[in-house]
Amino acid sequence: MTTTAADPTAESAEDELLLRVLSALLREDTVGLRTRSTPLRRADGLWLRLPVAASPARCALLLPVADDGFQCEYAARLPLLESEPDGASLTGLDRVIGALGDLADPQDRGGFAAFAAECRQTVATMRLQAGAAGPVRERLAATYGADPADWTGWAASLAFDTLAAYRDHPVYPTARGRADLGEAQLRRYAPEFHPSFELRWTVVPRADVTSPVPGVSDGWPVPGDLGLTHLDDSHITMPVHPLAFGHLPEHAVRAEASRLTVVPTLSMRTLALADDPSVHLKLPLPTATLGLRNRRTVKAGTFEDGATTERLLRTVLDREPRFRGRILLADEQQHLHAGDELLAVLRRRYPPDLEGAVIVPLAALLAEEPGGGRVVDRLADRFHDGDVPALYDAFLTPLIDWQTSLFTYGIALESHQQNISLVLDQVSGRSRARLLLKDNDGPRINPHRLKDAIGFVPGFADPRTFTDGDKPLADLFTTITVHLCAAAFAFGLPEHRDRILDLVRDRLDAMACPRLRAHVLDSARLPVKAMVTAGTLLSKERSGVADINKHYTTGPNYLRRPDGGRP
Repeated sequence: MTTTAADPTAESAEDELLLRVLSALLREDTVGLRTRSTPLRRADGLWLRLPVAASPARCALLLPVADDGFQCEYAARLPLLESEPDGASLTGLDRVIGALGDLADPQDRGGFAAFAAECRQTVATMRLQAGAAGPVRERLAATYGADPADWTGWAASLAFDTLAAYRDHPVYPTARGRADLGEAQLRRYAPEFHPSFELRWTVVPRADVTSPVPGVSDGWPVPGDLGLTHLDDSHITMPVHPLAFGHLPEHAVRAEASRLTVVPTLSMRTLALADDPSVHLKLPLPTATLGLRNRRTVKAGTFEDGATTERLLRTVLDREPRFRGRILLADEQQHLHAGDELLAVLRRRYPPDLEGAVIVPLAALLAEEPGGGRVVDRLADRFHDGDVPALYDAFLTPLIDWQTSLFTYGIALESHQQNISLVLDQVSGRSRARLLLKDNDGPRINPHRLKDAIGFVPGFADPRTFTDGDKPLADLFTTITVHLCAAAFAFGLPEHRDRILDLVRDRLDAMACPRLRAHVLDSARLPVKAMVTAGTLLSKERSGVADINKHYTTGPNYLRRPDGGRP
């Protein structure tokens, strides 16, 4: 996939992405773009002036900005930098990232070059999506109905994943890109094209499999079904994503036959069984998203840690009866790993009684639906008489209550928009909203608080799970639950922003947890994910982070009243 400067579609996509990139680099204070700059008012608006030391060509770079307030005071308003003193405009992703990379420590410049390549791949994906979006939405409408508010059941829920795949991530600017995948591979396997395909298979010695679960899935073949009858007693079969099949380790025995038709979900590496879409298989992929170091392979222990977290959450549900029937959990107890990051599978089974409900990931609420409007508006029309903030509050209230309660147990989840679905239906003529959670690996747990609450602390393979205190939990709650699952919708719905932010303030102020309430509502600044820095620009050695998904800078507290007081 290549672009040319003569292609207006390419120019438009590149400018759109460059705006997001500049805003992200400003938010993350790349090369001091935020903290070393001084504001400069011009006739056309505000600029930030970044001095450049020891450069024969220029003495400063200037970035045109506008007021923002969501995780950063400013956002880029034009896709360019200006060079001082010659006044030349630097445009295009390569030139702009190159100019900023020139200001970085020499050992970090490779990260800037890698990020520029990541941006080029994302522009190509954006162009591909732009051409496909219309026909794909028409196909979804023909298959599931014209109004997404009527898309009920597990098969239709996959259509929401497809719509969400056309949305940008609230924080990471190049989220639509997938490293090392070309156009043909995306069309065949990416969720935005709503394809279906058959899984490939390998067989591995039973002795190599950790946490073996017999009979992982209905229709799961044995070696003999794949033409490998002589291995029935000694080996176990494992599904492999077609994109990973050619990357398996040499010792893996590859089967020629394909089995089980699947449809990709929003995460792409998680696949729904076409014959039973309430069952999903999460498989490793040889690609990266949300940063070149954020590989989509699966380390040993990851699935077991997620299963352990799920069991903890069920323990909390047993102790907190007000959440029963309001917070639903996917069953993620069945999984296999065979000692290689491409030899793993998680079988996820969803609750069986949701076929009559609309099941939509939070990430799809602001997506464009086949009729040209937003999904959230159509859902509000059906379930809340057109009142979008009322629909929003229907999931915000249990969300804040649930995550706050987990904090009191010493638990914080990496449960972002993709990992939480809103389940909507009607009971006795009244609308009902429930939350469905999945993918529970990567939590942060205060073991002292957890032991005081439930009397025991389970083991985890990932040593980063346990913290010395509450701050890492509060930071995770803020960056995921508050920023991505609550406030992102306020800033994505400008016509409802004030009302929605008031709802967020009110629900947070009602938390029965003074420490967490103070951390979020009273702080002058809030933690903000620095995903580009940790994911691509800097090595782990240079950034000093143990987990690239939990590396933070700070931003303004958009929840504080203008007088600095409590809501």
